[in-house]
Amino acid sequence: MTEPTRDILSPTRDRDGFTILDIDHYAPFLLNAVSNAWQRQTSAIYRREFDLGIVDWRVMAMLNIEPRITANRVCEVIRLDKAAVSRSLKLLAERGLTAFEAPATDPRKRRWWLSDEGQRVHAALMEIALDCEARMLADVPLEDLEVYLKTMRQMLRNLDAMG
Repeated sequence: MTEPTRDILSPTRDRDGFTILDIDHYAPFLLNAVSNAWQRQTSAIYRREFDLGIVDWRVMAMLNIEPRITANRVCEVIRLDKAAVSRSLKLLAERGLTAFEAPATDPRKRRWWLSDEGQRVHAALMEIALDCEARMLADVPLEDLEVYLKTMRQMLRNLDAMG
């Protein structure tokens, strides 16, 4: 694994003899700041329009991508803890947005999918999510977006390799 050059874009700087973070050049801070801003804005819309949160949207998106998926697989792909996914699946089922089947031998291995109503709500949420994404990416050149996406995928691979 190669070490990125840090002479120009150092995530630290000196102030009064102390090393401090330069958050404008510290990748985890910027990643978190963008993610938090994104979640605040989109979650407010999802709550207002559908009384659903960002986790519910992420779970619904996964159920749409891989119908008849297990909760463990949802956790694996969207990188959420089991408790959050379980709460979301319970809420979505209570609202009639999901359905599941469970083998008689092991009810913990439920396979989940979106109900017809879940598909309708998912389509509406997706329209909002894509509109918000388009506004977030406004004025970002396509070649920069391609580099960003490639970089994010590599960071995920690096984090996965760390265990």
